[in-house]
Amino acid sequence: MAESRFFRAAGDTDTESESEEEELLLSDEEEEEEEVPEQAAKPKLTGMARFLRGAGSSGSSSSSSESEEESSDEDDDEKPKGRRGAFGEGESSDEEKTVVKSARDKRVEEMEACGKSIDNALKVGDWNSVGNEFDKLGRLVERQRNLQEPVPTLYVRQMVNLDKSIANAAAKDKDAKKKMNAAASRALATLKQKVKRSLKDNEEDIKAFNEDADAFEAKYQAAVAASAPAVKPTKVVKPVTGEEEGEDENFTTVGKAGKAYNFTASSVLKNLAAVHESRGRKNTDRVENINILQKLLEVAETPYSRISVLLALIAARFDYNTAVSAFMPVEMWLSTQKNVDELISVVASNPDYVVQEVVTVEYDPLEERTPLTENGPVLIRGSIISSLDRLDEEFTKSLQNIDPHGTEYVDRLKHSMGLYKTICCAQLYFVSKNHSDAIARAIMRRVEQIYSKPDAVVQALENGAAPALADLKLSVTIPTLAACESTQNLVHTLCVKLYNTDNSFLRTRAILCHIYHYAFHNEFYTARDMLFMSRLGDSIHNADVGTQVLYNRAVVQLGLCAFRIGLIKEAHSALHDIFATQRVKELLAQGMHQQKYGSTMTAEQERAERARQLPFHLHINTELLEAAFLVSSMLVEIPLLASIDNEEAKRKAVSKPFRRLLDFADRQVFTGPPESTRDHIMQASKALQDGQWEKARDLILGIKIWSLMPEEKSVKEMLGRRIQEEGLRTYLFTNSAYYTTLSIPLLAATFSLTPKAVTSIISRMIWSDELSASLDYVPSTFDGASAGEKLPVVIFHRVELTRLQQLAQTLADKVNTLVENNEKALDAKLGGSGDARGGTWAEGERKPGGGGEGEGGRRTERASRGGRGGRGGLSGRGGRFSQGLGNRMDGASTRRAQ
Repeated sequence: MAESRFFRAAGDTDTESESEEEELLLSDEEEEEEEVPEQAAKPKLTGMARFLRGAGSSGSSSSSSESEEESSDEDDDEKPKGRRGAFGEGESSDEEKTVVKSARDKRVEEMEACGKSIDNALKVGDWNSVGNEFDKLGRLVERQRNLQEPVPTLYVRQMVNLDKSIANAAAKDKDAKKKMNAAASRALATLKQKVKRSLKDNEEDIKAFNEDADAFEAKYQAAVAASAPAVKPTKVVKPVTGEEEGEDENFTTVGKAGKAYNFTASSVLKNLAAVHESRGRKNTDRVENINILQKLLEVAETPYSRISVLLALIAARFDYNTAVSAFMPVEMWLSTQKNVDELISVVASNPDYVVQEVVTVEYDPLEERTPLTENGPVLIRGSIISSLDRLDEEFTKSLQNIDPHGTEYVDRLKHSMGLYKTICCAQLYFVSKNHSDAIARAIMRRVEQIYSKPDAVVQALENGAAPALADLKLSVTIPTLAACESTQNLVHTLCVKLYNTDNSFLRTRAILCHIYHYAFHNEFYTARDMLFMSRLGDSIHNADVGTQVLYNRAVVQLGLCAFRIGLIKEAHSALHDIFATQRVKELLAQGMHQQKYGSTMTAEQERAERARQLPFHLHINTELLEAAFLVSSMLVEIPLLASIDNEEAKRKAVSKPFRRLLDFADRQVFTGPPESTRDHIMQASKALQDGQWEKARDLILGIKIWSLMPEEKSVKEMLGRRIQEEGLRTYLFTNSAYYTTLSIPLLAATFSLTPKAVTSIISRMIWSDELSASLDYVPSTFDGASAGEKLPVVIFHRVELTRLQQLAQTLADKVNTLVENNEKALDAKLGGSGDARGGTWAEGERKPGGGGEGEGGRRTERASRGGRGGRGGLSGRGGRFSQGLGNRMDGASTRRAQ
């Protein structure tokens, strides 16, 4: 028995879903069958089919109904199969012309699409995509040849252009200082071989194209015209007359499920209630609801109806994506941003209409409301600040999912100016209505937009928002860059407003943004004092993950700030904790957690971690961060290693990550020229240990990553000066056992320093008990020196400890360690944070070797150099505190979020 049309219709579209590989195997006969209309292949209906089609029809009318159904089926088959629009566009599709394309035209369109994809990939240097599209283009051309059709000019032109592009890319990569990455290089080499084979296979066509491209194109067009089959005639559409147009105007638009919508000013609220009822139901067409609300917004006249429709339209756009990980399309986001701007403008120009989240008065949504009917302001249930938050979150989510190395990311980032304008307008409106909670949330969004950006970008954002603020024409004002005169004053003013709020979450994030901004502008001491006085290091582990990431970013930026202004020990203290975890990118939300040692993440955990990643333009360069940390560790660790004689004390490293790299470099049998940043720093460290400070300076200054520093010249000058000073300290520690006296002018000439600078460095070392020596003048013994001339020298004192003294010193160290462990155990048991013992500073003072300047860190140096000296060391709390707040930074960050 023949199949009925119902079952056969499900298989009519099988030929449309064939893959490219199956199409390569098609024969000439199959191609001709594709061009035959589907109506010719339909079998004649049997009695059973008629029964299934309509059991209630009589036998006399079955033949006529069958012919009518066949004609209607033919018309339906010729209609396009796209999804119907929201307002019945599908019903009027018979008024449009049906375009029938041959199989050859479809293949040509596919080849043109491949060519465009290749051109776009070439612009961004994506050689992997170029190779994939070229393979697809080659398969389509091979199919053309199997069907005895001429090779299109597009393919020949693409091969010639690819050959030139590959040659230019290879030459550019050869001359470039930064070579292409390994994946791109492999893709380029593979593509080069493919193009080379294709050029060889199409040598004649390439030659003809290079001689005369126009003639080659004309020859191809003539060949196509000669072999073109007869085209199926298109359906002639009768033009619509004026009478018919008038008749159509009387019809009501019918949406999905047969609901009728009459778009007039009087029916806006009724249609809006119908849309509200359908929201959230199963099989609801969200696009249709958005289109209906747009129509309602066009016909809405009163402020109440416009505000109600705008609130519903904004919510409908946010409901477009049901998946948590998906982001709004850019066009829809821009439309939503315009709707939010329009909503703020409407409520600002009509002060009697107030939008707020909590409305205790019940009202009928189908009735028009005015200040006269309500005897006062009209309260509308809604939330502008929630829409603003969602708009900002969707913008961040789109930046997380867009490739940061393409032009699309830059184009998307330009929309941040419109977002900042919307935030400023919302803040101004909330200030006019005195909505304290909404004001604080809007200020927080504004601070997060500008706290990490350079002054030039903040200036551009403020200039873009100024005209919109003036257009609102409100009597109140908000802080602007023009009024505050500098970005630091602007951020300070905004953060001070957040400090006065009752929301602890916003206060915490505000102070972290404030610290980051000060550190970003090299205000190290202000940022450091704010971090310590806030005592966030004691409670940050209880905060949410986003706040912990912001804390890590603030501390890291503080370390970079200290490094830029030459505070090496402070920079090392700030950066040491995060590098000790070996999870820098994860703690800064700039990369995913590396799964190793059998640990796995669930799908939910992976989605949550991806959602908290920062957009690319907010990343802190981890390579620059590592360079600053390793250089700081070198300048702290190398003199300390030189000052210690016994191996047991040398194993107590101040910077374990740096010591691990240095030990690995020492074990290398052969050391080649430095390539990476780590290689430069490790070879510079070994040179500094050997007293070759000039070589160490050249290696450090030769690192190319310093070009990313805002003050590159001053940073390099600071590094050269600090390497000279630490080279002198290392030399004195290493060779003090072999000298009785050393001439200060000789040291000054050796390390290219002034005698005054050498005297100052040695005096600090003697004062801190790092060096057992004294300064004095002795008669000069140089040739040509005048009689009685005295020369400034440093005189070394060597006092050897007895066996009993050494054992007593070892016992004191062990007892000190035991006391510290007991105090830490007591803190863990009682839940304290060390506040009763003097707070963070006391905790930092008890930490052995903290920052290279702690009491425990100097004890081993004194043991090898002959005791504490005449001043008794830094035995009291005031003595340790006088070393500076920055040297105790590690104590304030011991509880940083991991």
